Amino acid sequence: MEKREFVASLVAGGCAGMCVDLTLFPLDTIKTRLQSQQGFYKAGGFRGIYAGVPSAAVGSFPNAAAFFVTYECTKSLLGTGGALAAPHAAPVTHMLAASLGEIVACLIRVPTEVIKQRTQASPSSTTYQILLATLREEVHKLQLYFFCVFQIPFSLVQFPLWEYLKTLWSWRQGHTLYSWQAAVCGAFAGAVAAFVTTPLDVAKTRIMLAKAGSTTASGNIPVVLYDVWKSRGLTGLFAGSIPRMTFISVGGFIFLGTYEKVRRTLL
Repeated sequence: MEKREFVASLVAGGCAGMCVDLTLFPLDTIKTRLQSQQGFYKAGGFRGIYAGVPSAAVGSFPNAAAFFVTYECTKSLLGTGGALAAPHAAPVTHMLAASLGEIVACLIRVPTEVIKQRTQASPSSTTYQILLATLREEVHKLQLYFFCVFQIPFSLVQFPLWEYLKTLWSWRQGHTLYSWQAAVCGAFAGAVAAFVTTPLDVAKTRIMLAKAGSTTASGNIPVVLYDVWKSRGLTGLFAGSIPRMTFISVGGFIFLGTYEKVRRTLL
């Protein structure tokens, strides 16, 4: 990967992350409160839907930049030769690149996401108060294990599907896609990935919001999913799926569309 491409991916990824996180923050707050163990209205309802936005603003640029730099570098390395350079192996390349990108991005995303979700579910507390409480009492919640487990399945679905849709559309119209077309592909891929991985997102939200010492706080994903199934059934497992799909679909449009536009402009 050339230096120019590296810088383009870094800047484009960061800009895309800032755009989508700040634009769609209220929808993300509603989704978090719908999945909260204490229930939507007790978690704040429609009050203070911008609670937690400082942590999202601080983490979004470096998080998205780290993901896309890793994603593009991995694609470039795997595509230069060997078995994965063949066209039919492209989905595998995109899966590996997306997985590695998520793992690197976890280093930044985990602490900001814990603080953001806790502030969203406790609108009476400030971001700074939540930060201090988390650092003082529950540093174990910042383990990379949680976020990598939850985010990798999503990326395994979204990015290969996004790349496939772009390739298919480009082939049918006979030229490279415009940025808005790449954005449409991103919206569709995001919606599909969001629905499929909603149960994991419910488990993640429960674990992130759980009090220290509780069964949920231990981070045993199958146990958390079973508890949700036992208490709320299939509806509980897919709680917040509509706002999640809406959020990620619109977010995929903005995120991947902005990324393509900025990256092409810089290149």
